[in-house]
Amino acid sequence: MATRIRLRRMGAKKSPFYRLVVADSRYPRDGRFIEELGYYNPSTTPATVKIDEEKALKWLASGAKPSDTARSLLQKQGIMARFAEIRK
Repeated sequence: MATRIRLRRMGAKKSPFYRLVVADSRYPRDGRFIEELGYYNPSTTPATVKIDEEKALKWLASGAKPSDTARSLLQKQGIMARFAEIRK
């Protein structure tokens, strides 16, 4: 099972917010997921990002690959740098 860390779109029309989830790569974007890691709300100023670092590190260590946007959010939170330290 190829797991991905990616964004799941939620919210009303033209007012989106996103949940950061771990899902099988074969599932649809807003479909079934395995675990929720946090959320991202680009509508607020500044954008709100909250990610559970322990869960994210656990999934990265088990081989889950983040999407491009999810990787960017994880880097801004410092989680990718922490994962690189742990992996060495």
